[in-house]
Amino acid sequence: MIPEPDPALARALADDLAAAGYTGARLRALWGVAADEAIGRGRALPARREAAATDSAVAVLARLFFLGSPVRESEASAALSNVTIGGAERLGLVRMSSGSVTPSVMIRPQAYVDEHGAGEWWIASDIDESVRPGPLPEDHVLGVGGASLTLAGLQLPTSAACVLDLGSGCGIQSLRARRDSPDVTATDISEAALRFTRLNAQLNAVDGIRTLRGSLFDPVQGEVFDRIVSNPPFVITPRGVDVPAYEYRDGGLTGDALVCDIVMGAGVHLVPGGIAQLLGNWEYVDGEDGLHRVRDWIAASPVPLDAWVIERDRMDPIAYAELWIRDGGTVPGTDEFETMLAAWLDDFEARGVREVGFGYILLRRRTEGSPALLRFERVEGAIGPNAALGMHLAESLRAHDRQARLSDAELAEAVLLVAGDVTEARHYLPGAEDPSVIELRQGGGFGRTLAVDPALAALVGASDGDLPVGRLIAAIAELLEVDPDALLSDLLPRVRGLLDDGFLTFAGGEASPSA
Repeated sequence: MIPEPDPALARALADDLAAAGYTGARLRALWGVAADEAIGRGRALPARREAAATDSAVAVLARLFFLGSPVRESEASAALSNVTIGGAERLGLVRMSSGSVTPSVMIRPQAYVDEHGAGEWWIASDIDESVRPGPLPEDHVLGVGGASLTLAGLQLPTSAACVLDLGSGCGIQSLRARRDSPDVTATDISEAALRFTRLNAQLNAVDGIRTLRGSLFDPVQGEVFDRIVSNPPFVITPRGVDVPAYEYRDGGLTGDALVCDIVMGAGVHLVPGGIAQLLGNWEYVDGEDGLHRVRDWIAASPVPLDAWVIERDRMDPIAYAELWIRDGGTVPGTDEFETMLAAWLDDFEARGVREVGFGYILLRRRTEGSPALLRFERVEGAIGPNAALGMHLAESLRAHDRQARLSDAELAEAVLLVAGDVTEARHYLPGAEDPSVIELRQGGGFGRTLAVDPALAALVGASDGDLPVGRLIAAIAELLEVDPDALLSDLLPRVRGLLDDGFLTFAGGEASPSA
């Protein structure tokens, strides 16, 4: 475990990293595109070869803190002139031995883009499986992975007076939340994780992050927040001596009980209208739909909750077990891998688990008189890196709340605009005059594709912020020679869905919600 970080030494280290130009762009230029892609596949050797070809400060720091390789004492002394090798030792970042300096942690640049602009953090964590041999220790503190980047992108980019980061790990969610809130509380059961959270805040000159040790909501009993974010240890892990219990991913409970506990406990720690966002796994048990299982958790909350649950993936027990065994650094073909796989499959079989779902959970503490939101869906397919999902979620919530408050007559008087990222595709059979399929495609958000009929396609195409919905539908009914009242009744519910999904927006905008 790293010692309690010294703020002055952390600032001195930040000065060294900045002076060397220790950025993602510089590192990619140092070892090239192919080697950078190999790092993403867990292969650090090509980058090590390139970085060893120069003794520049950025190359030395890259070998030391990015690639986990020892460097000569003279090289480290020159690259760490402000913090000094002794200062880096006191921070718990390196070890001295026989004229060489060996890293004890990783420090990697992590770029971000949000509504405030673009930037980059330095994120310290334990050395991961991409640059160290063998399985990880159970108290490993994970750096920035795919799940943590997903949640950081999902965070609503709207202001919040106070935010709770439940299960902070290295602190990436706290740093992201601090961009929109002056007051962030980070909790974790691991003291090592909290020390990394504090170190990373100091490295990046970010204040306003309070750290508390404890399990789930225990450290904040009696407190409420405008926002809760959590990338919890949601991995479903069999209980037993043959399977490591990694603190960063294993909550210590059976099955998906930890995610259930967070969902059921979040509401009492939210202000009215406050929002919780988390990632999670849920089980499909003996024919029970996993999303129905999550719906039951939400219904059991002691305070009324709105919910938007999105399942992104579903895996069979074998694939799920293999994924997480490899994640811990145990490779296929070893006795340890086979033993752990058997333990996972025995656990799933004993409890009747047929599949495991993964996705995003958004909860909102319902306010009196507010329109209810209970949305459970599966969204498949790739989402682009610039999807700006946090903003998409915020806009979708605003649109839902606004349209849900309107009667059909009021919605018919609304003036709408087609979103700027929406395109239309028409498919024709050879020689046909009319399309057999019309699709609306969303370039941002979740990249949805919807098959629509000619009437709805015409309405979306005509939604240019000029005429109200009702008049457009009447004109379309006349053109198609159908009953206008029947067409209105048919299209208005689908217009509400297009507003919720971001294909249509209200012309003129609206005030942002309190949450």
